[in-house]
Amino acid sequence: LIEDGHEVSIVHGNGPQVGQILASIELAHQVDNGNPLFPFDVVGAFSEGYIGYHLQNTIREELLKRGIKKSVDTITTQVIVDKNDPGFKNPTKPIGSFYTKEEAEKLEKDKGYTMKEDAGRGYRRVVASPKPVDIVEKEAIKTMVDSGFIVIACGGGGIPVVEDGDRLEGVPAVIDKDFAAEKLAEILDADALLILTAVDRVCVNFNKPDQKALKEINLEEVDRYIEEGQFAPGSMLPKVEACKKFVLSGDKKVAIIASLTNAKAALRGESGTKIVK
Repeated sequence: LIEDGHEVSIVHGNGPQVGQILASIELAHQVDNGNPLFPFDVVGAFSEGYIGYHLQNTIREELLKRGIKKSVDTITTQVIVDKNDPGFKNPTKPIGSFYTKEEAEKLEKDKGYTMKEDAGRGYRRVVASPKPVDIVEKEAIKTMVDSGFIVIACGGGGIPVVEDGDRLEGVPAVIDKDFAAEKLAEILDADALLILTAVDRVCVNFNKPDQKALKEINLEEVDRYIEEGQFAPGSMLPKVEACKKFVLSGDKKVAIIASLTNAKAALRGESGTKIVK
């Protein structure tokens, strides 16, 4: 995309990694209780630096191989959420590894986790996923983007914080990366929001005999499919809802859901699901 002349800013998830980091910390504490248990927002910050480090170096290397001289930088990003967000009362965001039903039930009993089935792939721990209200480092991100940097920001949805007077306080949650990406896209006045996932197109009647892939849908159809419960919470639903919000944010805004391998084709309209007004 960069080689084609697109100005790209990148947001990534952290579901598997944040779960693994948390499990490692808990295991270390069990072995020696002198090893501290870190709060969930700090674990999110760990993952943001860890994934951002790998991403920026890999992207930098690929750009140099293609003769493109552009700087790639990761910004540790805090994202403000509302402490009264209903997401805190209804955890939906999957993190960590997949488990069988029996393993999930044991984790619920032994550790008090909330476990839910994730799109037929097994059971995962779920945590609160509040909506982003604002991005603390937005001016720094805008300045870097305007200067030609490729910016990796809002990693894992960003570090969730609430405002307490002049203080920002971390909270135990994972902001959905799709809504964080949408918020960043609005702030940057981006032309397109491209959400990359494991499937080529959004489907209705997913994993059923009458499954249907969607090439283009308007907002009226989006609302109908959401009302029918076609999209799984914590999976495809936030992607579709984030796209809807972006399309509504201005004129000629384009939102696309596609697979990573077909990102280039999706921007050309040859793959993916395009969401329009």
